[in-house]
Amino acid sequence: MFSKFASDLSKSFNSNINTNYTINPEPASFSGPWKVHDAKKKSTKKPVSVFILEKKTLDPPGGGSLSGRSSGASGLKRAQEEVVERLKKEASALARLRHPSILELVEPVEETRGGGLMFATEPITASLAGLLQEKDEQEKAGGVGGRRSRYVVEETDGQKRRRELEIDELEIQKGLLQVAKGLEFLHESAGLVHANLTPEAIFVNAKSDWKISGLAFCTPPENSSKPTSVTPISLSEALNHDARLPPFVQLNLDYTSPDFVLDGNITPAADMFSLGMLIIALYNSPHRSPLEFHGSQSSYKRAFSSASSVPNKTNNFMSSQSMPRDVVNGVLDRLITRRAAQRLNAQEFQQAQYFDNILVSTIRFLDSLPAKTPNEKSQFMRGLPRILKDFPKSVMEKKVLPALLEEMKDRELLSLVLQNVFKIITTLPSGKRAFTDKVIPKLRETFLTPTKGPSQERDSLKEAGLMIVLENMSVAAENSGGKDFKDEILPIVNYALESPTHSLVDAALRTLPVVLPILDFSTTKNELFPVIAAIFAKTSSMGIKIRGLEAFRILCGGSSDEQDDLQSDGLTGMIEQPKSKPNVSILDKYTIQEKMVPLLRAIKTKEPAVMMAALDVFKAIGSQIDSDFLAIDVFPILWQFSLGPLLNLAQFQAYMALIKSLSSRVENEQTRKLQELGANNAPSTSRSEFMSFGGLPAASGLDSANGDGDSGFEALVRGKQGSNAGADMLGGDGWGSASASASAPSAHPSSMLPSRPAANRAGSRTTSPAAAFSWSSPPVSPPPHASNLAAPSSGAHVPAQLRAITPDSTLGSLNSTFPAMTPLNPGIGSP
Repeated sequence: MFSKFASDLSKSFNSNINTNYTINPEPASFSGPWKVHDAKKKSTKKPVSVFILEKKTLDPPGGGSLSGRSSGASGLKRAQEEVVERLKKEASALARLRHPSILELVEPVEETRGGGLMFATEPITASLAGLLQEKDEQEKAGGVGGRRSRYVVEETDGQKRRRELEIDELEIQKGLLQVAKGLEFLHESAGLVHANLTPEAIFVNAKSDWKISGLAFCTPPENSSKPTSVTPISLSEALNHDARLPPFVQLNLDYTSPDFVLDGNITPAADMFSLGMLIIALYNSPHRSPLEFHGSQSSYKRAFSSASSVPNKTNNFMSSQSMPRDVVNGVLDRLITRRAAQRLNAQEFQQAQYFDNILVSTIRFLDSLPAKTPNEKSQFMRGLPRILKDFPKSVMEKKVLPALLEEMKDRELLSLVLQNVFKIITTLPSGKRAFTDKVIPKLRETFLTPTKGPSQERDSLKEAGLMIVLENMSVAAENSGGKDFKDEILPIVNYALESPTHSLVDAALRTLPVVLPILDFSTTKNELFPVIAAIFAKTSSMGIKIRGLEAFRILCGGSSDEQDDLQSDGLTGMIEQPKSKPNVSILDKYTIQEKMVPLLRAIKTKEPAVMMAALDVFKAIGSQIDSDFLAIDVFPILWQFSLGPLLNLAQFQAYMALIKSLSSRVENEQTRKLQELGANNAPSTSRSEFMSFGGLPAASGLDSANGDGDSGFEALVRGKQGSNAGADMLGGDGWGSASASASAPSAHPSSMLPSRPAANRAGSRTTSPAAAFSWSSPPVSPPPHASNLAAPSSGAHVPAQLRAITPDSTLGSLNSTFPAMTPLNPGIGSP
């Protein structure tokens, strides 16, 4: 749809605006003959409103053609051309008249190929007439909540939402003041009369300010001495209603002063009468003028011939609804008068009792804030929080908040302005949208945009404002999404952390409990933790060191309070540490063990405050790191810190409680691990088995295999030894006793005969092939003096005394440590 609209627009309106702006195909609102489209400049994305006039809008309601030959058709064409010229005059007047209460022109009027017109202005929401019509429809549907607004606006993220519009008492007072200021400018400075001041001629911009437009009939007053380039209008022609033309391109008699119709005079007072009729329309129901003449001058004159048929004080100014007393007395009775001399001028109107209240006075002060002295500005900012709660939400969002944000460029007021800004955000129901769309860009511009050569004084003022942001970090977190917080707010926190001002660093570290739940794990580990670690390692401030330890505790999932988390169960006497609340942003085990624990180990100071803050960190990490790392790396640090010379008894006992708790954890985990592995382990051996080295064959000379106690000895000396023994001594096979002798070497290795080789004896006493024999690998000859040690088979259990360990020292180191011993008596041992 948009491409079709753009194509049609390109064919019909070959203009600079169409080339340089992206125009929404759907009109956002209507005002008289104008269709008002939302648009954005292609190069800067700056929003504007584009007014488009299509010439077919001026055709008669029946759609008659202008191509006929009749004089009526030519007259209508001429009338339409006059209307186009008058509307062109309206846009051209905006280019010459620059005032905060006059609609701001962005791109001048252009004629289009189809005979229409186009110009661009500041972004507007709707005309006042459109808002009053909206209010009528809402009231018919049962109040403001009975019908949704038809005005749709586009958010910064491209999403569209309906803009709910409110016209409450303060909005009316504020708007009327702005219109009066615009009229004062026209009358006093520009020397012009608006001549057609109606709700169609007033626009409400995005900031909820009322702006004057609709200057098609503006003209110099009679007998004016001020030079002007505006061509005077012919009053008689302007009053002549042409039924062939739409009524919205002609003078609206329902709001016109009797000065025009009855007296034929063009005076500034005529605009004040029209202003009075506009005020009645604001309070009337339906919201329009109580006078309806349908362009008929005769009906107008007839109505003004009788006091009862025109608005006055006796008939409540013909309003169907009651109006504020200060409006009736002192405003309308001084505006809706027959004689121009009896009316208030624009300047007097602004001084009426109707506007004498604190909220209106605050709005007026805000409007003139740039012209105030620094002392007045400061005093105003300090008192503003006391009355913010009394402002309507729409006024706070659209008027007060933007005005305050504009003052953030003043470093002297920065901290005071931000206090009010955050208070407004907490008050607004739409605070999240306002914070994201309006506040965050200003914060980025103020704190993250580098300045050229800032002085020390400017830096201190800027840091004072930064402190306010840090103190309100919870407000920022609640009113910004995760991506906006990471991209826009976290850099401001890092900026504060890198500040040389300790109070700023301290405030930034104290925001961690608010910041961590919003950030993801990767951001916490890679962007936030390195900055905090660098601060902790480099700071010379004891307070920052302690605050850094508290930050470490929070980063490891510890609680943000300072209470002792250790609790006793009252049964076992052991002190246990409760599990911390899960946190998606907690640091991983690797970072804690490899990055954080070395930082703790490197702490040099023994101040009790630092030691106890470090204890809190160890409490947080105790349940997250490996038990072996805990035993090998953490316990030495804990013991070293616990023995600090400055700790008192209670602090020492706190360390001991943690050491006992963590020791219990190591014990339980190691016990469980060994229990799980116990079924697969070999039988454990005692220390005595490693200490049993056996006897030397030369020392004993006995072999229990050749005798069995006393009986064996007796048989030997009497010469009555059995045949088996003799055969064995003679080298026989001894097959009959193979079973007994096969186990002898292992059972009694120290009692074997020294005269027989172990290999031969083993071969003669086994009933099965030797386990150590192999055709592919010849047996290894036993070393000298070790023939009594039989080699175990490959599948047998290795005795404990035969296991080997890696020596703690080499032979060379032993020789260097222990020098050779020299005998005291040279005769002993000498050849």
